[in-house]
Amino acid sequence: MLLWTRRGFLASSAAWRAVSAPFSEASCDVLIAGASFGGVAAALAAADSGRSVILTEETDWIGGQATTQGVPLDEHPYIEDRGRTKTYAAFRARVRDFYHRNYRLTPAALNDPFFNPGAGWVSACCFEPRAGIAVLHDMLAPHLSSGRIRILTAHRPVAAPTSGDLCRAVSFLDARTGQQRSISAQYILDATELGDILPLAGVEFVTGAESQQQTGEPSALEGSPDPLRQQPFTHLIAVDYHPGEDHRIPKPSSYERWRPGFRNLVGIAPSGGGEIQLRMRRLFAPDGPTYASCIWNFRRVLCASNFEGLPSDITMIMNGNQYHGGPLAGVPADTARARLQQARELSLSVLYFFQNEIEPGYLGKPGYPGIRPRGDVFGTEDGLAQYPYIRESRRIRAEFTVLEQHFRTDLNPAGPVAYKDSVGTGGYRIDIHEPAPGGRSSQTLHLHGKHWTQQIPLGALIPQRAENLLPACKNLGVTHVTNGAFRLHPVEWNVGEAAGALAAFCLDRRCRPRQVRSDGTLLADFQRLLVARGVQLAWEKPEIAKSYNSHYAEVPGWYFGEARYRRP
Repeated sequence: MLLWTRRGFLASSAAWRAVSAPFSEASCDVLIAGASFGGVAAALAAADSGRSVILTEETDWIGGQATTQGVPLDEHPYIEDRGRTKTYAAFRARVRDFYHRNYRLTPAALNDPFFNPGAGWVSACCFEPRAGIAVLHDMLAPHLSSGRIRILTAHRPVAAPTSGDLCRAVSFLDARTGQQRSISAQYILDATELGDILPLAGVEFVTGAESQQQTGEPSALEGSPDPLRQQPFTHLIAVDYHPGEDHRIPKPSSYERWRPGFRNLVGIAPSGGGEIQLRMRRLFAPDGPTYASCIWNFRRVLCASNFEGLPSDITMIMNGNQYHGGPLAGVPADTARARLQQARELSLSVLYFFQNEIEPGYLGKPGYPGIRPRGDVFGTEDGLAQYPYIRESRRIRAEFTVLEQHFRTDLNPAGPVAYKDSVGTGGYRIDIHEPAPGGRSSQTLHLHGKHWTQQIPLGALIPQRAENLLPACKNLGVTHVTNGAFRLHPVEWNVGEAAGALAAFCLDRRCRPRQVRSDGTLLADFQRLLVARGVQLAWEKPEIAKSYNSHYAEVPGWYFGEARYRRP
């Protein structure tokens, strides 16, 4: 846990009060509940503006889906030069530099201008959680030293007292001491993975799937809305591979319950018992080699062939272990805890299946006993991530809600609806892990190519009633459908950055967020501030929204980052 120090510059009187307060109390200008990927971006933006920040997190790490949950960056294909903020671009550059500084790269990787540490198929910049955490702490370091930012890990929000339309403070339970701590702030940002502050503070919110009657979206539910229809979550597990060794785990007690769901997972007998391949469908790599992936290469975070002296890849198991047993938001706490435990058992069951039963396996026999869980990758004992990957959160009832028809190509053939109050951009396709109508494919594939790249409207960050609480993760004003495009790493970072900058701007101008949106002068000034930070507010021209993989997977000669296969 990183604590504030009396040494160094203190940004405001609130910062001094936070340092001087009793252990059970603290205060600051901006409280950010949840050190998610968006939460870290929000902290950076607010502190850059000179504001004191307390950033809390219920796990041991900061970084959310990029680190604690182990999800390699889900990005659109244009990410290398557009559709991102300057700080997000800096994060990616620093990740690559982390490996250049600390690892021995092969000559091919060393000279690769598009170096991808993990050579994963989901992103041009796949990396280990430890690299992401190191980079995030580097980016926050000046503010941590000065005392502008204080990070409190193992802190879970338990109460959020309000007065009228203002949330005055949030109380947290310190898992290490069992004590409660109350933190007061002028602005409170909810950057938790599930929007946990919203119900605690009595802020109006939505869960699950809206109906077509409510939103008019072509892809919304026909009939009644369903608050419990939320995207499944996944508890990732990190593994490497050592052929000829035996790292099999005990059979999970619930294994037989999950085993029928693994029927589409198959192996490829590697030549001579060497390189491991697990697949669900076929994809192709450059220069002739045929890769069968979706499992090993797809979310690989360390590609051994890009480095000297590394014995194995490290990859994230994220196939076959989506938990469809029910949502976590809007259910009793004991139900949510039970589902979290079941999701852990599901992931361990997938690992057991890979180690013992997948066919063909090592030397043509069932299973790969040499697949080893890597608990050290996450700081856990069993290789499971510290927290599951959450695809859908509670969402504020916002002044403005982003709807599918705003950027649907068949409804807007010239390009998406433009938002005059834009605070950023997104470029990912709508990715919904549900069956499509008729059940013939997934909703993601059914909607592929039907949407433009997007903007993030300021109105989607402003609750309809609450005055000093802002969303900074996946809990902005989107629908069940549009969340499928707004939940990915670059957008979450942009949302957090905009929210942190907005809180600081409002404190500087002594105004409220909804005034910024409604007052043309304030809005123009705020947007100029964002542009000065390097936030892109609009796309130069309309682009079709895609995932990185969906854009490149079928392109002949696609180079995905394994340097030994890169053409000169």
